[in-house]
Amino acid sequence: MFNRLYPKQFVASVFDIDLEELKDRGVRVILTDLDNTLVAWDVPHAPELLLLWLEKVKSHGLDVIVVSNNNENRVRTFTEPLGLHYVSRAKKPLPSGFKQALAKYGYSTKEAIFLGDQLFTDVLGANMAGIHVIHVEPVVKTDGFVTKFNRMLEKVVFAHMKRRGKYVLITKKVEEIAVDAKRAKVAVAEKIGEAMHSRSEDSHKKDE
Repeated sequence: MFNRLYPKQFVASVFDIDLEELKDRGVRVILTDLDNTLVAWDVPHAPELLLLWLEKVKSHGLDVIVVSNNNENRVRTFTEPLGLHYVSRAKKPLPSGFKQALAKYGYSTKEAIFLGDQLFTDVLGANMAGIHVIHVEPVVKTDGFVTKFNRMLEKVVFAHMKRRGKYVLITKKVEEIAVDAKRAKVAVAEKIGEAMHSRSEDSHKKDE
C-alpha cells in the first residue's frame, strides 16, 4: 500500500520542475491538480508568477490539463481565462479522471506526468493510472475539512518515507524562477513577432 503512495519525485512547487528533463523523456502533457498545487484552494485566478510559469511550459511545447476533484464552476473559473483544458469532479484517487483527460485530448500515460499536493488522492490515483507522479508541497497550510483528515494520515506516510530515506525535496529560489519564466515569455513574444512578420511579407508578395 505504501508503495502506491510514493511519488517519483518531491518538489517544493511547480516552479521547481525541470521542464527540459521532461521534454527529453518524451513527456508531452502535464496533468495537474488545482487547489493547493497551482494556487491556494480559495484563490480563483492565477497570479502573475504562475502565468509566467505557464508561458514557460508552453514554450517547451508541453500541454497542461487540470484534473481536479473540485466542482465545474471552480475549475472552469480558473482554467477558462488561461485557455487550459480540464476535468472537474475527477473522483481522485480513482484512475477514471486521469484516463478521461488523456483519452479526451489524445495522450498516452507514457507521455504524461501528474502534479499534486495530496498523497491519498493525487499520488495514489496517478500511480493507479500508471502515470509518473510528482508531489508538490501545498501552496498554503490551510485546507478544507476532508483534506485536513487526509493530511493527518499523510504525516504517518511521510514519517515512513523519511525513515527509509525516500523523501528528498527539490527546490530553487523564486527569483530564478521568475527570471526563467520572463525569458520564456520574451522568447514566445519574439516567435509571434517573427511569424507575423513572415505573414506580412507573404501578403505583400501575393499583392505584387
